[in-house]
Amino acid sequence: FEQEYGVKPINMIDIKALMGDASDNIPGVKGIGEKTAISLLSKYKTLDNLYEHIVNVTPKTRERLLNDKDNAYMSYDLATIYREVPIPFTLEDCKYNGIDKEKFITILKELEFKSILKKVDTNEEDQEVSEIKKIDQELHTIPIEKFNFNKPFAFYIEMDGYHYWKSKIIGIAFTNEEGSCFLDPEQLESYKNIFENDASKYSYDIKKSIILLNKQHITIKNCDYDAMIGAYLLDYKLSDDITLLMKQLDYDILSYEDTYGTEKRPKKVDIETTKEQTLWKSNFIFHTKEKLLQEIAENKEEKLFHDIEMPLAFILADMEMTGIKVDQNYLLNLKEEVSQKLKDMETSIYEDAGCTFNILSPKQLSNVLFVDMEIPYPKKLTKKDTGYSTNKDILDRIRDVHPIIDKILEYRNLSKLYANYVVGLLDEVSEDGKIHTVFNQCLTRTGRLSSSKPNLQNIPIRSDYSRLVRKAFIPDDNSVLMSSDYSQIELRVFAHLSKAENLQKAFIEDQDIHTQTASEIFGVDKSEVTKNMRRTAKAVNFGILYGISSFGLSEDLKIDVGSAKRFMSHYLKTYPGISEYMEKEKKEAYQKGYVTTIMNRKRVIDELKSKNFMVRSSGERMALNTPIQGSAADILKKAMVDLYNAMNEKKLKSKMLIQVHDELVFNVVNDEIDIMKDLVR
Repeated sequence: FEQEYGVKPINMIDIKALMGDASDNIPGVKGIGEKTAISLLSKYKTLDNLYEHIVNVTPKTRERLLNDKDNAYMSYDLATIYREVPIPFTLEDCKYNGIDKEKFITILKELEFKSILKKVDTNEEDQEVSEIKKIDQELHTIPIEKFNFNKPFAFYIEMDGYHYWKSKIIGIAFTNEEGSCFLDPEQLESYKNIFENDASKYSYDIKKSIILLNKQHITIKNCDYDAMIGAYLLDYKLSDDITLLMKQLDYDILSYEDTYGTEKRPKKVDIETTKEQTLWKSNFIFHTKEKLLQEIAENKEEKLFHDIEMPLAFILADMEMTGIKVDQNYLLNLKEEVSQKLKDMETSIYEDAGCTFNILSPKQLSNVLFVDMEIPYPKKLTKKDTGYSTNKDILDRIRDVHPIIDKILEYRNLSKLYANYVVGLLDEVSEDGKIHTVFNQCLTRTGRLSSSKPNLQNIPIRSDYSRLVRKAFIPDDNSVLMSSDYSQIELRVFAHLSKAENLQKAFIEDQDIHTQTASEIFGVDKSEVTKNMRRTAKAVNFGILYGISSFGLSEDLKIDVGSAKRFMSHYLKTYPGISEYMEKEKKEAYQKGYVTTIMNRKRVIDELKSKNFMVRSSGERMALNTPIQGSAADILKKAMVDLYNAMNEKKLKSKMLIQVHDELVFNVVNDEIDIMKDLVR
């Protein structure tokens, strides 16, 4: 500490007395930051000694110290830990001597802590023997040789990690109406044909299973039910592992209830081996299938489940296994170039600042900008603020004050690009020279797909270097990459759902919707619409979709709230029917507690029940946006299923590679370009 700060640890109190600490509401001396405080105390050691030698301090700092002397000493008191608090008990009094179990259970029942109650044994000794018997009765295991694979069966694959591209199978459990059995990986070769037979198969996370078995050159056929996809449509909380769903259906490995089947399930089962856990999981898939399918039918989501989401899982598995080719040499050269550019930018920023510091450290950056360089902070600090912020919103407001701000913003963007995409993509390239992303089918609440490990839906495009990163993705030999997207799909869905005639007319007549909106809200001819007007109209078009407030729009467009209100008001007059539609959607969401898409995908919005205004407002935005964004997601998923089937029927060699919300990217073999263009359209 002394090496770093030049004072003893106890003098941290003196440092805080001078520089303050926003997180503890310690004001300190106005205009004195960490650097100045440490410099003064490394010379004068204590606050008292500093004020005794105030005449020796530079005029500007002396004036600040004298003007704020009361605050300095008040801050000193606030920063000093009070150590004389009377403690009416000893350490011995705190010793744990066990609990009164009856009282404990009474409290748990009173507070309805059901999950903890399940873990409390009320009669441990009697229970242990009887439960072992119940396990034997309930989990009926049979040798794999006697298992009838010609009848419908559930299966669950256990792997040795969380990332199925890098994991191995450690066991597979099967369950049918006769019982359950377990298959060791060594036996897989002998039983590979069971996955391709005519029997109906039930799974959890079928995409994971397809990819794990594909590594063993095994294909899965006739899998017409997946518990993860079903539970996702029903809004259960999910994870890669089935246990979270089991808990929600009271089928937890550690606390089975009597919800399913006639026999009462054991209240507490201690299953330690992977084999037994895997058997319980396949057992769960088989015995809860009818319940989940019934709930899906009640939600009117059967078509969505059987015709869209189930076939889509197989398509996504194929896309993941295909992967996209990457030019590694190109990325390595780009890495060198961006690395050098970052070094040059660092030098330029240090010259402007007059010192070296960690540019990516918000604390160090705020100190350099607002204390050392004395750049005016663009807003008033409140009690919630823990110091000067350096987020993009703050820096955008002071771009014109000093050229260092633009350099810092550019440096941040380039650093992120370098770490996440230049170096990040190189780390993700597999032995086959391709990147195999993971498409998350059961994650977002709107029904959209997401991509991870790495995220290929978020490759930036706006800066020059972003566009250079995109060039690293290349087609296979004798092929091209073909990108196709829907034109303004969310706004078209909005026009359809809201029945706003003017908005529909703009699309029917194939007008540029943002130019059309700009022309209407600014009252000018379409030929007179400027880029800035079109940008404003675009922000209003999409803002309305996402339930934006006039304040939010003013922040996005960097205009005053009054102007944003006028834009929104003019927009709603231009497109009659939209206001009524939005009010109707919100009202119905409050009444039902959920909203649906055009394919009946249901989203429960618990936020609407909140007493907190901000949370409730967020729920209203979800109620407006989900039917639009979710319907667009449904449409693209349907397109993927139809396209994939059509490509297979025509026996094309071209492959679907990536989905980016309203866009599909294909690897198209040269002699199939014209066929694919027509087919995709």
